[in-house]
Order: sequence, then structure tokens, then C-alpha cells
Amino acid sequence: MSNGPIPNQVDPRRFADRALTFIGEWPLSAFERLGELVTANDGEVKISLSFLRDEQKLPLVRMNLAAEVGMLCQRCLDEVVLPVGGDYQYVVVRPGSDTSLLPQEYDIVELDDEPLDVRALVEEELLLCLPIVPKHPEGECNHPDGYVEPELSGEEIAKSNPFSVLAQLRKP
Repeated sequence: MSNGPIPNQVDPRRFADRALTFIGEWPLSAFERLGELVTANDGEVKISLSFLRDEQKLPLVRMNLAAEVGMLCQRCLDEVVLPVGGDYQYVVVRPGSDTSLLPQEYDIVELDDEPLDVRALVEEELLLCLPIVPKHPEGECNHPDGYVEPELSGEEIAKSNPFSVLAQLRKP
């Protein structure tokens, strides 16, 4: 196991043969595309990266990511801090390999002999974790003093149903 710096690029087959593990942190500022979507990128992402072979001797990459990012709440337009990350498992195969028999719990990474770009992989997973519409949990938004959430009456709700006109079409 290595607690040293996580390499930017790796040979996953060779690292799987040696059963290497890396644990470390990268600054969020290192991810350019992520920086375009968050309000502040001064935090860090905690990364655990393990390379091993499964029962079928396939090279696996296991990754755990954990970070907190600030985004603009779409309800109140204040910053909301959201946890992102998760556990990921990849199997490394050569391009054109038959992947139909691979276990479903693995994501597939197709690589010839080129190195795996770990930084790009981490950034892709972080981007996929971001919500489409970031917002505070219900009731936690900071609204101005005197703000009252509008309540719709039953009549207004019935009027606003765009499918209510379809009911008229069914009448004989």
C-alpha cells in the first residue's frame, strides 16, 4: 500500500499484478471542468485507488471518492455545500473485447497499452455526481425577511393541470 501521491497516469494491468493501493487527496482546483460548475474549488477530494485481479484474473480498479463542493442553490441563489463521490469498480479490457460475459457490477474501461488517466477518471466521476438542479433540502433556504412561500388553492391546482383538457375529449 502506498500513502504517497496518487499518480496522474497508471498502467492498470501492471499495478493490478502488484496489487497496489494509493490513498491521498487532490485539490478540487486541479479539475478544470469541475471548477466551471462549482462556486468555490478550494476544497479537496479524498481518493482511495486500488488495483487488483478478480477471480477471472481480470485487472480491476476500485476507487472511492469523497468531496464537498459548493454550488448555487436554484431556490434561493445562495451557496449550498453538497457531498459528492462514491465507490466505483472498473474492469480493464482491450478495445473490441467481448464484454457480454463480464460481471454487471463492473464499469468497463477499454485500454490498449496506453496508460489510464486517473485525473480524468476522477473528474468524470465527480461531474457525474453533481446534481442537475442543486438546491438546499426543503425548508433550509435563506429567503429574505417577510418572504412567504405562495400556496396554491385546490381550484388553482385544478386549473394549472395541462392534461385536464384531455378529460373533455373522453366525454361522449
